[in-house]
Amino acid sequence: MARILIIDDDPDICTILLKLSEGLHHQAFIAHTLADGLAAAQSQNHDLVLLDLELPDGNGLQILPDLLKSPSQPEVIIITGAGDGRGAELAFKYGAWDFIPKPFLWEEVSLPITRAIQYRLEKEARKGPVTLNRNGIIGKSAALNGCLDDVVRACISDVSVLVTGESGTGKELFARAIHINSKRASRRFVPVDCGALTETLMESILFGHERGAFTGAFRQTDGLIKQAEGGTLFLDEIGELPFTMQRTLLRTLQEKSFLPLGADREVSVDFRLIAATNRDLDQMVQKGTFREDLLFRIKGIELSLPPLKSRKEDIEEIALNKIYHLGEQYGNETKGVSREFLDALQAQDWPGNVRELINALEYALASAGKDPTLYPKHLHPKYRAGMIQQEKAPKAGRSIDSNDYPDISEDFPVISTYRDNAEKRYLQTLLVKSRGDRSSATRLSGMSQSRLYALLKKHNLSLSDPV
Repeated sequence: MARILIIDDDPDICTILLKLSEGLHHQAFIAHTLADGLAAAQSQNHDLVLLDLELPDGNGLQILPDLLKSPSQPEVIIITGAGDGRGAELAFKYGAWDFIPKPFLWEEVSLPITRAIQYRLEKEARKGPVTLNRNGIIGKSAALNGCLDDVVRACISDVSVLVTGESGTGKELFARAIHINSKRASRRFVPVDCGALTETLMESILFGHERGAFTGAFRQTDGLIKQAEGGTLFLDEIGELPFTMQRTLLRTLQEKSFLPLGADREVSVDFRLIAATNRDLDQMVQKGTFREDLLFRIKGIELSLPPLKSRKEDIEEIALNKIYHLGEQYGNETKGVSREFLDALQAQDWPGNVRELINALEYALASAGKDPTLYPKHLHPKYRAGMIQQEKAPKAGRSIDSNDYPDISEDFPVISTYRDNAEKRYLQTLLVKSRGDRSSATRLSGMSQSRLYALLKKHNLSLSDPV
C-alpha cells in the first residue's frame, strides 16, 4: 500500500482522486493549499503526490522542486485544468512523472498512478548507499544538492552529458566529478577548450593526423579524441565549435569512429562525452548556428549549475575552505576570518560566481600580508564600495504611502526622530518579508549581517520576533 498526497482545492476532484486511490488499495491524504501540501510532504513520507496548479495561494509549479526534494522524494503527477504546453515543459524539466489535463477519464489517471508507484517500488528495491567523490565541490545548499543528485544519475550511465551554467560556476569541476565516479574513472579525462582552438587547427588537434598530411606534419599524431579512449572527453564551451566541425563530431559520436587528417581508413574509438557551455544552445539552434541533431546527441543528461548568488548559504563554507587551502599553497600560516569579512562576502552578487570569489580571496590574502585575521578592509575596494552602494540604494518595488511622511498638522518632528521611525517601519516590513530568516533578510535589504543586527538592536527588534 502506497501513500498518496492529493493537493487540490476542488472538493469534488479531491473526492474523485481519494476514491480512485482507495480503489487501487492505496492510502490517500488531502491538502487544499500549497502551504499545507508542502508542510505535509516535509513532515510525513509519501510515495506519490497528485498536484493541481491553480491553488488559492499560488501556482503548484512553485513548490514542485521542493516536493521532489522533500524527505521521502515522492513522484509527482500534475493534474490540472490550467495546463498548457509551457506548464507541462516546466513540470517535466523539474522532474514530474506525468502531466494530466482536466477533465480526465478514470483510466487516464489510474494508469499513471499505478506506473509511478511501480517505478518507485522498483527503484527503492534496487536502491543502495551511494558514496560520491565530490572532487572539491563545496556546499550543502538545496540548489547544490540537486546538482549532486544529477551527478549521481550521470555516473551510473554512460550517456552524453551537457553541463550548463554561467561562467565561473564550476562546469569542469562537475564534469570531473562525473568522470571519477563513473566506470571510466581509471582511464583519462581529456579536457578541450573549444573557444581556445582556431578553426584551422581544430580538426588536427581533435582527430589527429598522419605524417605528411599538411606542411609541418613530420610525424603521425593522435588527436585528443583518441587520447580519451576508454575515458571521458570534456568539450568545454561547445557552443564555440564551428558549424563544419559540429557535423564531424556528430558523425564520430554516431559511428564511434573517425578519420584522422591524411589517413585512408577510419579509427574506432570508445569515449564518453561531457560537454559544457554558458550559451543558450536551443536559441543557437533557432538561429541556425548550432546543429539540432548534435544538441540531441550531447544532451542525454543535462546538468544545470546555479549561479553563486542562488546559493549564498554556501559562500561561507567555500570561503573558509579556500582560505585554508590557499594558505597551504602559498606556505603561509592559516589566517583567522572575522564575521564581518564573511558578511561582506555574502553581501556581494558575484557575477563571476565561484571563480570570482576565489580571485577575491586571493587578493584579500595578499592584501592582508602578515595580518593574522581577515577583515573587510582586506577586500578589493570595488567590493567594499559595492556594499556601501547597496545599503544606500532605494529598494525596487517599494510603494510610498502617507505613513512615509509625518502629519504636518502635528508638531513637525526633528529629522532624527523621523529617520528613526522610518527605519523601524522598514525593519518591521523586512522581518515580515523575510519571515525572520537571516539570509533572506540580508539578501532583500542589501545590508551586511552586522549592519542588520546593529539596526535591529537599535530598535529593540529581533529576527525571532513574530511575523
